[in-house]
Amino acid sequence: MRPLERPASRWLLPLLLVAMACSGTNPPPPLSPPADPHPSEASSAPASAPARREPPVPTRREDVVETLHGEEIHDPYRWLEDGESAEVKAWQAAQNERTGKALSALPGRAALTRRIESLLRIGHVGSPAVYGAKKGKGRYFSTRQAPSEDQPVLYVRDGVTGADHKLVDPNTLGKDGLVSLDFWAPSWDGKKLAYGISSGGDEQSTLHVMDVETGKDLPETEVIPRARYASVAWLPDGKSFYYTRFPQKGDVPDGEEHYHRKVYLHRIGEPWAKDALVFGEGRAMTDSPSVSISPNGRWLVASVHMGWSRVEAYLLDHKAGPKAKFVPLVVPKENAIYDVDVYDDFLLVRTNDGAPTYELYRVDPQKPAREHWKKILPATSDVLQTATSIGGQIFATYIVDARSVVRRFSATGEPKGEIPLPTMGTTGGVSGAWDGHEAFVGFTSFAVPGTILRFDLATEKVNTWAEIQPPVDASEFVVTQEKARSKDGTMVPYFLVHKKGVARDGKAPAVLTGYGGFNIAQMPAFAGSRYVMLEQGGVLAVANLRGGGEYGEAWHRAGMLGAKQNVFDDLYAVAEKLVADGVTSSERMAVMGGSNGGLLVGAAITQRPELFRAAVCAVPLLDMLRYHKFLIAKLWIPEYGSSEDPAQFEWLRAYSPYHNVKPGAAYPAVLFATAEGDSRVDPLHARKMAALLQAEAGGDKPILLRVEGKAGHGAGKPISKKIEEATDVYSFLFWQLGMRPPG
Repeated sequence: MRPLERPASRWLLPLLLVAMACSGTNPPPPLSPPADPHPSEASSAPASAPARREPPVPTRREDVVETLHGEEIHDPYRWLEDGESAEVKAWQAAQNERTGKALSALPGRAALTRRIESLLRIGHVGSPAVYGAKKGKGRYFSTRQAPSEDQPVLYVRDGVTGADHKLVDPNTLGKDGLVSLDFWAPSWDGKKLAYGISSGGDEQSTLHVMDVETGKDLPETEVIPRARYASVAWLPDGKSFYYTRFPQKGDVPDGEEHYHRKVYLHRIGEPWAKDALVFGEGRAMTDSPSVSISPNGRWLVASVHMGWSRVEAYLLDHKAGPKAKFVPLVVPKENAIYDVDVYDDFLLVRTNDGAPTYELYRVDPQKPAREHWKKILPATSDVLQTATSIGGQIFATYIVDARSVVRRFSATGEPKGEIPLPTMGTTGGVSGAWDGHEAFVGFTSFAVPGTILRFDLATEKVNTWAEIQPPVDASEFVVTQEKARSKDGTMVPYFLVHKKGVARDGKAPAVLTGYGGFNIAQMPAFAGSRYVMLEQGGVLAVANLRGGGEYGEAWHRAGMLGAKQNVFDDLYAVAEKLVADGVTSSERMAVMGGSNGGLLVGAAITQRPELFRAAVCAVPLLDMLRYHKFLIAKLWIPEYGSSEDPAQFEWLRAYSPYHNVKPGAAYPAVLFATAEGDSRVDPLHARKMAALLQAEAGGDKPILLRVEGKAGHGAGKPISKKIEEATDVYSFLFWQLGMRPPG
């Protein structure tokens, strides 16, 4: 895939990576800080009588009952689904006010904020994408963020040693750092740029076109709305490009404007409203096509993502003239993924069809029938994550026990060695010009914020292109990888991170986090705010749960649809192992996750509340019987199922957190964090669950709700808001886990 062409399967996720799950917090009952702000181990978890209490914020109940497949389903807080209602807004404001008062009153908050800011304001560097690169020349596009900036800025330089020039600076485009750069795609010669921006984290991108020579945007005819997650493929002349967009409101039935993504052809200078529809007509509204094109412009591929387990691909030969049509390259008989990279005279196809850990084929587009495909990288026990052709070599990234390895191969698949990485960590892939002489690898780890490595194909030497200096001393911390046995006997890996010298006496406070879905692997990555806890003697556990992509498609399928309970059981196994090994105790342990990881947390607090003292549940799905009715959630039915299907209703009903709250039961302290502008997971989930737990939970542990304004699911969030949210999250965790703030 081209360096910055974001595949739909990644960018339609309800994903807030667990590393970012500490995004915010909110409380509800009239809370006051404990008399002893730093209680001893014995007093840090007072016993809670299972007596119900009055909700801290008056919350109306409605007797809403519907029958699904013969069962009566009660939904007393359905009225909280309407985020535009004045009553809901007033209730939400009262929740926020109460949460703010409770957390702001905690001791040590100022010192906590200062340390979090120093951990988060460290800047950012991105891997360069090289266009028009021949004989060492060309344009290098990359993002960079200074510590003082709220948003990353797109730069360009001429030649590998040229000076960087700003192209798109979102920090100058709006107030409070709320405008973000969502995607960018240079033309093949590097002279033009298509890019998308949005505001307030809503991800509803507007596509703009810039003349790179002048740094100025082209006229209004090139401003295209509804370009969320846009896939862009420039024709070689730089005068036209294929792209994807969503329908305008009113062009499709109400609510369906979040779907029906289609491919269009835009010609520079012509009104976008007249752009020709190229692909997508007549397909299911949840099908999500993306496009890629060969550098010579002959071969156009439309890849159609149908959930996270099936991808179809279609090929069009421009040489056939104006009447050229897409023909199927591959239409799997069963669920299978096919990722296609397009080059002038060949395709690279990565697939898990018959190979759960993926394998790579070389395909002649003039002989696209499957019997002509040549396998060049057979499947192994390691997961083939990405593969790209640069300078006649293949650079492939593998996942090996939840960590990255980068391997080189000849064009026909002969091994040529590995690119050495700084330590155990993660790379998102390799970028570089297909006809170039260098490859770039972006790397991160638990203690490495960001490093870009440059590999010279001629000398086979590696040097550092750019790096961010860590705000912590990595030598002070220990990272280990351990395993726990899940309920069905499956061994579940997890990473442990802590300061040297932390004793295994059951007294250390710990945060357990995971994701477990959508084929997403949880791998070593830097999340600066975590260190405010680690520096104070806390322990971080990152679990590699089934449903993720750490061990291939079989691992993914073992945690989706009717097997979703495996994900939750895996988490509990890790929690129990942490206690059994003396790493922590249930009274000193919190569980944290966001998005699909928020669903994980919701299941944990309703199924195994005794395992955790506290929980941070960010941008979560929690009402699994109605989730598919809101925003883009129909896209996730292949992963979760739908309550409209009788068999799928059974498993969703069995674990749906909102439907499994037990009146009077003792639950952990919970901080629900969501955002008004979330266009992936509707904030109604957090609102309804907070109201229900506040009304039904026994004991005196706080159930808090924090709703962020002018923010979304997490993408495009300015550093200033991240600092505020992380301060609330760790104030809550320090309070509940009995930790002393820094300073």
